[in-house]
Amino acid sequence: DLTRVRYRDSAPKRVFHSAMLEKLARIPGVHRAAASSYAPMGGGLDGVMGNFIVDGPTPLPKGYSVDKVLLSPGYFATLGIRVLHGRDFAGSDDGSAPAVVIVSETVARRIWPGSDAVGKRISMSDHPGPSDLLTVVGVVNDVVQDRSLGKHSTVYMPYLQGSMPWLLGSMTYVVRADAEVDVAPAMRVALRDLDATLPARQLQTMDDAMLEVVAEPLFQTRLLTVFSVLALLLAAIGTYGVLAYDVAERTREIALRLALGATPAAVTLMVLRRTARFALWGAVIGIAASLALTRALTTSLFEVTPNDPATLAIVVAAILLVALAAGYLPARRASHVGVLTALQE
Repeated sequence: DLTRVRYRDSAPKRVFHSAMLEKLARIPGVHRAAASSYAPMGGGLDGVMGNFIVDGPTPLPKGYSVDKVLLSPGYFATLGIRVLHGRDFAGSDDGSAPAVVIVSETVARRIWPGSDAVGKRISMSDHPGPSDLLTVVGVVNDVVQDRSLGKHSTVYMPYLQGSMPWLLGSMTYVVRADAEVDVAPAMRVALRDLDATLPARQLQTMDDAMLEVVAEPLFQTRLLTVFSVLALLLAAIGTYGVLAYDVAERTREIALRLALGATPAAVTLMVLRRTARFALWGAVIGIAASLALTRALTTSLFEVTPNDPATLAIVVAAILLVALAAGYLPARRASHVGVLTALQE
């Protein structure tokens, strides 16, 4: 965080960031260094969120807002964020060059569906003039950026063209280095060499940052998984018990059918049809109940809907298999009992 006393305007802040990035890039073992006004996997938005103006006839959806983030060139490569179309920011994208932006995939798809976003123009001003238009030069894939684990619509701007002092005042530096090299001490030295009065607010690996974010939902997921497996086992055992009892109660009927000429295969098929009918009705009722109740799981899910079709299909298939086994095994035993013995019993 740059103090407002020594770094009041945008120009000295940009100079500081450029010098810091040069020092970080020269650390032994560091392959890439970059900076962002939005801390990756941070606790909240360090930049700003708001709307923007689209040049041309394309209307902006009402209430649509995006994260507005300042970046240095090479940020996407440093964090492994893919550039899907166009290009990354370059060192030449400074105050003397035409203003440019890069948008996330969600923004491109939402604002310009079916067309290439590269070359389109937007503005951050409410009443933009020709000099306020920013040209889209690239589209990057969506990023899980904060502790909500949600993918945000984002507009990225080069920090060398940033004119907002307050946004330039707080930057997060990221480096990609060899795994066996501890670059943390050298990063602190680089900061101290530039300005000994500035402390590093936080220094950690991306793995640690991600672990902090996912620790609680991961615990909840494991706990829910244990209870879900137990619930599935109880449901399977209960289904088997009820249907096996139903078949056992029909032993006399099965014996009479066999005595009247029915084959064991026909009797087994009859029992399975009855069992499948019960199980399918149960599946219908269960799916209806799950569609109503699983919304409570929304906060614990990541990139999957509460009513995920694959999950519902797997659970229903498991219960149906258990139900058919519950009908088949007792029916098979009953159909292979001697007719005379069955009638005597």
